[in-house]
Amino acid sequence: MSWPNADTFGPRYEVLHPKTGKPVKIPERGWRWKQSTFNTAAGIEDGLYKDIIERHDGSFTCGGIWFAKDEHTQPSSITFLDDVNYFLLRSILSLKSNGGIEVEDLFQQKNYFSYPKPTLLIKSLIKSISLKNELVLDFFAGSSTTAHAVMDLNAEDNGNRKFVMVQLNESINPDKQKDAYKFCLDNDFEPNIAEISKERIRRAGQKILADNQDKDGIEDLDIGFRVLKIDSTNMKDVYYTPDNYEQATLDNLESHIKDDRTGEDLLFQVMLDWGVPLSLPIEVKDIQGSLVYYVGMDSLVACFDTLTTDLIDEISKDKPLKFVSSELAIAHDQDKTNIKARFAQLSPDTQVKFI
Repeated sequence: MSWPNADTFGPRYEVLHPKTGKPVKIPERGWRWKQSTFNTAAGIEDGLYKDIIERHDGSFTCGGIWFAKDEHTQPSSITFLDDVNYFLLRSILSLKSNGGIEVEDLFQQKNYFSYPKPTLLIKSLIKSISLKNELVLDFFAGSSTTAHAVMDLNAEDNGNRKFVMVQLNESINPDKQKDAYKFCLDNDFEPNIAEISKERIRRAGQKILADNQDKDGIEDLDIGFRVLKIDSTNMKDVYYTPDNYEQATLDNLESHIKDDRTGEDLLFQVMLDWGVPLSLPIEVKDIQGSLVYYVGMDSLVACFDTLTTDLIDEISKDKPLKFVSSELAIAHDQDKTNIKARFAQLSPDTQVKFI
């Protein structure tokens, strides 16, 4: 509350201790605040403290000012957690929790990770942010303690937090990690860290539901997750100058989409290109024998099978915000124009795109 630099002198005035009534002793320097600011913070009116609260340790708080037991210690400004809704963590957290035991409990007395973080630690970090709908990212997921912690915390306070776990498919050494390697083989998993990490999320979600089965609304807890893997582009690479083209090359370019790509592959590329959240629910419908993907109800509809007028008419009934298909889904260039015109007639607000 006083200036830290002894050569700098701020305002000088007398501050009385709320209990002893004697002036607080401070070094020979001034206060940081002018007296009116201090009086407002301490709740002083007409020279008297309005609200004096004695704490368990014998100290006192008056508004936003803390006083020691007597006048021999200068006061400090304080901020109450209820007023700011968040707090600063200590640099060292002492938590009585063992991440290894948590993993052993999930995997039936087997711990397939070295020194996994305890969920209590991650929950403490997350709870330092007061929001209940934040997105929590762990770029080195490991055993996915963070995902476990997010689901557990949502179960505790009815939050709607979401998580993104990022983990390389790091191979498991069959000699040094025999138990983990055998677990993957027994469960038809590829022997890598990411596979066990995903299994931990599945088991943690089920355990949280079981442990909280008597809690109201627990059936609404979201324990699902979607797995996405980084891959090469769906589009063919073309690096030819005109004089290097041959007929075989031109035949190969009838489609610029790689031959081994599925409709789901193309769908997720479109979602990324258009900024559609990858967490939205996806429903696959069979309409007139074609697979039609509905993302977020009808925010985005995609079909990469052959398009017909009847199929377009059926999709148009749902009035999607966006519709996407591929060049391979149409027989002639004029069909693309006709499809756009059909949407303009039946669902004029639908944005149509071909890849």
